[in-house]
Amino acid sequence: MSAPKRLAALLPAFLAILATLPSAAPAGLLRYYFPPEKTAPRVVEADVCVYGANSGGIAAAVAAARAGQAAVIVNPALHLGGLTSGGLGHTDTGDKRGIGGISREFYQRVGRHYGSGAMVMNFEPHVAEAVYKELVAAAKIPVFHREFLASVEKSGARLVSLTTEGGLTVRAKMFIDASYEGDLMAKAGVSFHVGREGNGVYGETLNGAYVSKGHQFLYPVDPYVVAGDPKSGLLPGIEDGQPVPGAGDHRVQAYNFRVCMTDTAANRVPFQKPAGYNRADYELLARYLAAGWDDVFYKFDRVPNGKTDTNNHGAVSTDFIGANYGWPEGSYAEREKLFQAHVTWQRGLFWFLANDPAVPAHIRAAMAVWGLAKDEFADTENWPRQLYVRESRRMVSDYVMTEHDCRWHRTAPDSVGLASYGMDSHNCRRFVRDGRVLNEGNVQVGCAGAYPVSYRSIVPKKSECENLLVPVCLAASHIAYGSIRMEPVFMILGESSGIAADLAIRGKLPLQDVPYAELRAALLKAGQVLDTPAKK
Repeated sequence: MSAPKRLAALLPAFLAILATLPSAAPAGLLRYYFPPEKTAPRVVEADVCVYGANSGGIAAAVAAARAGQAAVIVNPALHLGGLTSGGLGHTDTGDKRGIGGISREFYQRVGRHYGSGAMVMNFEPHVAEAVYKELVAAAKIPVFHREFLASVEKSGARLVSLTTEGGLTVRAKMFIDASYEGDLMAKAGVSFHVGREGNGVYGETLNGAYVSKGHQFLYPVDPYVVAGDPKSGLLPGIEDGQPVPGAGDHRVQAYNFRVCMTDTAANRVPFQKPAGYNRADYELLARYLAAGWDDVFYKFDRVPNGKTDTNNHGAVSTDFIGANYGWPEGSYAEREKLFQAHVTWQRGLFWFLANDPAVPAHIRAAMAVWGLAKDEFADTENWPRQLYVRESRRMVSDYVMTEHDCRWHRTAPDSVGLASYGMDSHNCRRFVRDGRVLNEGNVQVGCAGAYPVSYRSIVPKKSECENLLVPVCLAASHIAYGSIRMEPVFMILGESSGIAADLAIRGKLPLQDVPYAELRAALLKAGQVLDTPAKK
């Protein structure tokens, strides 16, 4: 059956599923998890099934569809684009010469929206989502929203189908896990790692526990509930114990929301005190401000039309340090609790800065002119829908990307795209040393330049799964992932995954047996950049 006929065959099932969804959006959409409603079991047949509709998932599905395969997207969320349409509009890029294919096309389409013929990397959230909708619609890809993975069926080393909590079963020849958490990869029995490896695992220098000057307390701050009294206990968010330099652990770098703010009065929604606000959560910041820190507004990065992509900056900011350890392997219900805790904490942070008497008057006055953008995220109280899951599970395959790749100490011979951002980890915990609080885990070390990402790092070991690609939770050490984990790169690796899936289907091959020369030719034809650009 031809690809158009296969796509047409998917339409009745897609329409039937749409009919089962609520006619109006339910209340309380500012959530991560939507427990399933009772529906009849449904089965969809496809060539390529992509789990996750973030930037990498969309690029993967579009690439597969353009190659002639019938692709579907199973999306746990309600919207397309993940973090790129979820507030991260001030794009981290590295060397932009390494951005090719659908990734470049996306930023060029954004540029056309703003009247530019070039790539535009700073944009409003709704513009990003509109572009993703255009790409998916043009490729005629069915998207099944609010479908959380429940189980998979395997035959030997091959995935046969996935089934969601809502009763949707997708049977496909190839699967692509584009989730930020690697949930499909884990269900498929593929090896993975969570947390920081010790430096000795891969012979690295930046991977384990690391205390640096970046995003660190610039002034001494007392860590105890009653200042000067260790018996009173530690303030919220501070851990007992000392980090061992270079040692591995369960911790992952902090998450936050990339909030779209505005200081345009006509479009501003004032910050509200959230339900569940706990003043004690901000005492650490109050003491830090009292010590003299006032660089609060540094990462209010501008995007068009008077808006921002607001990110973390400094020792106490929008990163909810230490609150995410249970996320990578947590159940959906457990993640929902963590999601809401992040919402409450970060909303409370903004309210605190604008209103609390402990905040210096000049900071309160400056914060009071800011608010949420009224014309963004209308269905989620103007708050981003996507938590910035900077790191979760990471696959362990035949080629694990490490610090050695970032530093050009070795070069992968089977490039499926380039990464170039610096080795970047946000802080992972707070601890006490000599009676003062310190942050730990921040790393900001540049790479030697754009470097290739190995094909073997986006496919599992052959013995574990022959027909699954993992372009987001790929095989990388903690510190190498900190360089690779940028949205343009996820699109690059997603597109390469879609093209590899097409070649494997056509050749009736396990993904691990796709000839690299054939894959390379197809990637170059699609406009991917595979070789390190000459130094500027």
